[in-house]
This record gives sequence, C-alpha cells and structure tokens, in this order.
Amino acid sequence: MSLYTPSHFAVSDRAATARLIHDYPFATLVTPATPEPFISHLPLLFVAGCEPNGTLLGHMARANPHWQHAADAPSIAMFHGPHAYVSPSWYAEPAKAVPTWNYAAVHAHGVLEIVQDPVETRQILDTLVQRFEGTREAPWRFAMPERQRDALVNAIVAFRLRIRTLDAKFKLSQNRPREDQKRVAAALENEGYADAAAVAQWMRTYAGTGE
Repeated sequence: MSLYTPSHFAVSDRAATARLIHDYPFATLVTPATPEPFISHLPLLFVAGCEPNGTLLGHMARANPHWQHAADAPSIAMFHGPHAYVSPSWYAEPAKAVPTWNYAAVHAHGVLEIVQDPVETRQILDTLVQRFEGTREAPWRFAMPERQRDALVNAIVAFRLRIRTLDAKFKLSQNRPREDQKRVAAALENEGYADAAAVAQWMRTYAGTGE
C-alpha cells in the first residue's frame, strides 16, 4: 500500500519527516490480514540509529492479538500531523476553486520484531517513559515495588519496527499561487483552533509560505 503523493506534495527532507514523527508520535499501526487487517493506535518513538531509515519503538497490550500476527508480516505505521479545512473563499479567485484539506502525514513501512527478553522490554518502556515524562517538572518514575512493576511489564509486548521505506506527504497548498498560500496561512492562523494554527506554521516552514 503506497501513499498517493503528487510531486508538489512529496517530501524529501528527512529532518521534516523526523520532526513530524517526533511531534505527532501517536500512530496508527496496520498489519494486513485475512479477513480484516489488524489495526492498533499507539505511541511510537523514532530512533535514527544506524538503520538507513531509522527504527520505531513501541509496545502494546499482551492481550492484543495484533502482535501475534505481525512478526513476519509487513506493517505500516501511519503518523498524522496537523490538518485543517481550507476554504476557497480564502483564495484571490474563490469562484475558480473548491474546498480542500491541508495536512501532513508520514507512512513508515517495515516488519515488527517482537522483543522476547523482559530486560529489553523494560528498556524500551523506560525509553518511552523518558520521552514523554523527561521534560516535566515532576516526571513520573517506576517507583512501585518490583513485583508490581514486573507484573505490569509482563502485561505488555514491546517491539521494534525497522523502517524499510518512508512515505511523506505534506499537502500545504504548494499547488496554489504564492499569494493564495499566504492568504490561506493567514486565514488558518485566525481560525481559532490548534490544528489550524499548526498547519499555518508548517506551511510557512515547509511550503515556502513564509514572508
């Protein structure tokens, strides 16, 4: 399954791709299966490492059957960045356009490697906790008794997804005249919700919309 990406929305900037995965780590993990694919929603941590495209670290509940079917099958982790509705009324010539949606997304393709060693599982869990707790004034730590901690760790399955290919699509009005791009970014900043403001910022950063 490839991501439909017209040339003007394609992204070759690896730093931009890594930023989207970092800033929007809550992914949709899909593994094809019959009669229906396995789908899980979970946070994933991108590690550049020594792999050509990097590695994703994550875990899911042991009770989730997804991991039992994913070890030898190709999977896709889909990261959804900021997105917002774009009104044709924001264009210089609104009568010649239709509504659309601006967004940024990354698809990471690979095969899950299930981690069997409880020590490695704990290390991956600690890495994820550090990622999301490390900047807090009073970060949460594993301060519970060892038996309780081990029971919680045994209730999850950690995994790595070594990324074979990355598809990135930033649909940020690059197909519109520059004046329309500026008008869209300004209008989105005034929409009054976080995603719209984020799309405007990404337009200015990655679509050449900045002043």
